[in-house]
Formats: sequence, structure tokens, C-alpha cells
Amino acid sequence: MTIYNIALIGFGGVNRALAELIATKNPLWERDLGFRLNIVAVSDLHLGSVISPNGLDARTLVEANFAKGGFGQLSGGSAEADNETIIKTAPADIIVEATFTNPKDGEPAVSHCRWALQAGKHVVTTNKGPVAIAAAELKALARANGVHFEYEGSVMSGTPVIRMAEKTLAGAEVKGFEGILNGTSNFVLGRMEAGLDFATAVREAQALGYAEADPTADVEGFDVRLKVVILANELLGASLRPEEVACTGISGLSPSDIETAATANSRWKLIGSAVRNADGTVTGSVSSKQLPLEHPLASVNGATNAISLNTELLGSVTITGPGAGRIETAYALLSDIVAIHNARAATATKEAA
Repeated sequence: MTIYNIALIGFGGVNRALAELIATKNPLWERDLGFRLNIVAVSDLHLGSVISPNGLDARTLVEANFAKGGFGQLSGGSAEADNETIIKTAPADIIVEATFTNPKDGEPAVSHCRWALQAGKHVVTTNKGPVAIAAAELKALARANGVHFEYEGSVMSGTPVIRMAEKTLAGAEVKGFEGILNGTSNFVLGRMEAGLDFATAVREAQALGYAEADPTADVEGFDVRLKVVILANELLGASLRPEEVACTGISGLSPSDIETAATANSRWKLIGSAVRNADGTVTGSVSSKQLPLEHPLASVNGATNAISLNTELLGSVTITGPGAGRIETAYALLSDIVAIHNARAATATKEAA
């Protein structure tokens, strides 16, 4: 049985949810997956940082109501967050990166991932920024240092679109995709169909926790644009940058636009898409599209995400699942750790042979 020491960078909703799972699921993982997870360090801008080589109790981390700088009360702790020191010096096998990221340059997450990979530590992240902006560099660093850089949760939370396309659909020849990749905008459009105007629908989304205080990234398509870049580069072999993906959101849609679509047996959806062109180039876009009701994405409602992969051998394959949620996104991190574990096991078996 394998024990993976992990360091949590960021202790907001996602990494806290992973700690909750560790507190309750480790015996199950040991039995079914062949490993346990041991938290040896945590760093968080609000709470500070702590290192414990023997491991921190996951339940205590989750249940203790730490005040600002509260990690300073723990043995090995400090009231100040020191992400760089934690990443470089904590005795961790895997760095779990789940911090806020600037969508323009991917920082500070790009640096977090870079430091970890250079130190010979695996990285799992749910962060879109470093994957959309610096995936090529970070993958190269991982290869050079014999470790893994995994990021399944960067696109559709716990719904395994990247691994599904690359593993399960290997050989099907993905030619393009179109998807509903932002639950907030999809929820807002659904509420507008119910008769609300855009501003009221956004306020409702904020009240329910689907939308941030500043919903711009969601409703103007910027969040989806990063996801299109990730998928286009990963599944279609592109080298797109975010600024190369044309992007318009849903804020320009009026109640009359919604009504007109309904009378035409269609509905508006914010669609992120990419296609491989005849000359081998890849074009990506984000825009509001009026879909006929029979379209596989037209019936995707609420905060759910979905993507239709256009393949040469199977035609259109649609994957639907949760696109947000603490536990759901924490599951994506777990799935990345499972992938690392399975790859290490396969390598060990090959070497033994």
C-alpha cells in the first residue's frame, strides 16, 4: 500500500473539500485504489502556512474554525502564507494547487507549478490559468524531472472530459468540439427563459453562489475562452493562446432575443468551440448561439456543463456532468492522483519485467 504525502496550496473550497474526503475516504481508497493521502503541509493567503513531516490531521484542518493567520497556532505553523517555501521544502510527493489565478498571466499558479516540478514533485491542479497559458512549458518541466503535471479539473470540474477524450476515445479521431463550459452563464440564460432580465438573473445567480461578486469572467465568456484554449491544445494538437480565441458573452442578449428563440423552437447557449481546419490549423471561438431544441446541448440546463466531441469514427459524442461544486472539483484532483498512481504502477511493472 502506497502513501502519498501531499501539500495543499490554497485552502479554500476545493482543497478544503479534498481534505474532507481524505478525512473520511482514506480507508476506502486504500482498499480500492491502493493508496492513502497524507497532508504534510498547507499554505493559504488567509490562514498562513504549516508544515508537519509526519502529517496533519485532515479532520482537524476541516473542522477547526481558524481565524486569519490561524495556522500560526499549530506546531510548525506560521501566520503568514509562504507558498514558495512550502512548495520547495515540504516533504511532499504531490503539490495540490488550487489558488486564485490572474487569467492574463496565470500567476501565481504558474510559478507554484513551476517550483514544484523543478523540485521533482508531481502537480495536480484545478487552475485554468497555468494550463491555458503555460501548459507546454510545464509539461516539458514535468518530463525533464520525471514527474506528472495533471489538470483534469481545469475544464469541467469533476467531469472527466480530457481523460475521456484521450483515453476512452483514443483512435476515434477528434476533429472538433462545442460545449457549454460555464455553469453560471448557463444558469443565467435559463432564468432569462423563465422571464427574468439579464441583471436580475445575474443577481439571483450571485445569491445562490453560482456567480462571483464580479461576474464578468463568466458572463462575458472569458472563463470559457481559457477552457477552449486548454481543450483545443490538448485534444486537437493546437498551440492557441487566449487572445487568439474570438470571444463574446451573453450580456448583450435581451428578453426579446430569448422570446424570439423560443418561438423558433430554439434556445440561446454560450458555446465554446474549436475545429481543426482542412489546412491543419485550429480555430477556437466563444459566442452565444441559438441552438435548435433537438441539438444535444440545447437541453443542458442550470449549472450543468456538457461538451460534444466531433469524431471521425463515432460522429458526435456528448459528455454531460457537473461543471462546478467543491466535492465535484475535489474529485477531479483525486482522479489526477489516481492517474499518477496508475502510471507509476505501470512503470514499476514494466521495469520489473
